[in-house]
Amino acid sequence: MAHLLGVASLVMGEAGHARFPVTEDMVIAALLHDATEDQGGELRLKDIEHNFGSNVARMVEGLSDSLTADPHHKESWPERKKGYIRRLRKEPADVHLISAADKLHNARAILEDYRELGPRVWDRFKRGREDQIWYFNDLLKVYKLHAASRIVEELRRVVTDLTQISAGEAQ
Repeated sequence: MAHLLGVASLVMGEAGHARFPVTEDMVIAALLHDATEDQGGELRLKDIEHNFGSNVARMVEGLSDSLTADPHHKESWPERKKGYIRRLRKEPADVHLISAADKLHNARAILEDYRELGPRVWDRFKRGREDQIWYFNDLLKVYKLHAASRIVEELRRVVTDLTQISAGEAQ
């Protein structure tokens, strides 16, 4: 819950700063952004649409790297992330903002844990440092083209810090 609330808080914090209105639907989508990929795939998305409307469902779908319910039938992590980056380029600004808030919250957590644990932090992930840094940097390229915001700039700073602090460590 802490991650979901953190992402929603970041999105709400952009009200008055984004080039477009930050809506209640965006905050709801931020709270539900992991639901389809973690808890039920397309059936969960239909449930979200029924309970929260098509606009929230559209955003949650745009924020998901997979709509496959069974984790054993999902594509590999690199394939899902590459596909997500390709699709994200075509998503509207509301999805970009929520996505950037999600990645900022993730990157801050990794940086904080790295400061405490050092290179062992990468053991928590199915991918190592190089893949995670690649993913953040490729996302930043998309965000900078489409969703320049305070969140994107903060994500750039956090990813730069994470890259520098972890450079040269045994991964």
